[in-house]
Amino acid sequence: MATTSKRIETDRVIAPGQTYGSLDDLITKPVLTPLLKTPLGWFLGFGFSLALLMLFMVTVYVLITTGMGIFGNNQPVAWAFPIINLVWWIGIGHAGTMISAILLLVRQDWRTSINRFAEAMTLFAVACAGLFPILHLGRPWVFYWLMPYPNTMDLWPQFRSPLAWDVFAITAYASVSALFWFIGLLPDLATLRDRAQHPVARLIYGALSLGWRGSAKHWQRYTRAYLLLAALAAPLVVSVHTTISFDFAVTQVPGWNNTIMPPYFVAGALFAGFAMVLILAIPLRKMFGFEGLITLKHLDNSAKVMLATGLFVAYGYLIELFIGWYSGTEFERYMVLNRLFGDYTWAFWTLIAFNVLAIQPLWFKSVRQTPWALFVIAILVSIGMWLERFVIISVSLTRDFMPSAWHNYQPTTWDFTLFLGSIGLFLTLWFLFLRFLPAIATAEVKELIHHDAVHHAKEAKS
Repeated sequence: MATTSKRIETDRVIAPGQTYGSLDDLITKPVLTPLLKTPLGWFLGFGFSLALLMLFMVTVYVLITTGMGIFGNNQPVAWAFPIINLVWWIGIGHAGTMISAILLLVRQDWRTSINRFAEAMTLFAVACAGLFPILHLGRPWVFYWLMPYPNTMDLWPQFRSPLAWDVFAITAYASVSALFWFIGLLPDLATLRDRAQHPVARLIYGALSLGWRGSAKHWQRYTRAYLLLAALAAPLVVSVHTTISFDFAVTQVPGWNNTIMPPYFVAGALFAGFAMVLILAIPLRKMFGFEGLITLKHLDNSAKVMLATGLFVAYGYLIELFIGWYSGTEFERYMVLNRLFGDYTWAFWTLIAFNVLAIQPLWFKSVRQTPWALFVIAILVSIGMWLERFVIISVSLTRDFMPSAWHNYQPTTWDFTLFLGSIGLFLTLWFLFLRFLPAIATAEVKELIHHDAVHHAKEAKS
């Protein structure tokens, strides 16, 4: 009986003893607490994020006033850090949509406590990603030329180019994700409206809640709209990063023109995205005392998804090397040898160590339910996935069809400051979100309290 009871406690979606009132108190406390009583960890994290954000602003200023020459881009490596960062950030945003939309459609209860901040993570990651192609244009102030707007000079984009497809894919992804996130917030915004003490806070949350009263009609329309948006958002998980992969797959560059790119990129995106979910969830549950809501079951399941997608990515690495050898094409074979033993061999073998070897401990449940171990593995995966993009994009360009055009790539200090600054932008938005909006979907978690108690009571009796 003791073993059964321990297993039930470990497998619970929500820790026992939660009530509707205690749930509201716990989740709304970080938002409604006076600023001076905010946990010290929030101030330290927000200050660090602001410092990195200032670094980003300085880099953008220097870029606009000086030009693209501040970066290490050269010929033939015309695509470097900005495009690497674009693909990396877009990939991170995929886990939020999967947790919110796909797991909702397949009725997975464990998504409930992590879907809200995962959706926010998606929006912030897409916001960071969307800046990089604009900054990479050289003349970012004319980025609107990418849009098919009516004009007298016929400056229409080339619709056969995947770069034009990216504009529509990223815009659609951001729009649907933002609407899905906001619709899910409505009941919780009404709760904040009713609990807020300051009149300005009541006014703001009241306006954002759109007159939500919790009537049966409101719940009916909310549920219907939420499911429809989930069904609309689910295909975007596949389509957006597939479109991004076409930037490379439709070219003739060795290392890019592979038919495995779309599924390879989608699996990598989910892999990196769930790593970021764990990076954010583990400190969050500790900072605000959410251990009873973001339980070990959430960490365990997220680690399982990360392991599964990581195995897909490892299979993609193997197939990519096999295709290069099996093709019989000297250019493809040289691409494989260059990655394995060339000037950037350190990057390739490091990403193999971080993306393939580092996730193998996740086969063990004890590791999957050890927060600090998951945090370390998730950090390694995030670094490894960035290195993967570096190898695919920049290293592939250093060696093309003409040896006379070969040139190694060396990033500058400004390349690194732009990347680190984008992390600052992401984290700044993240900490502001934690302070002004509920990080956990209160209304959805309440639905689980009764269901979870009844389900586990029956299991304990059996």
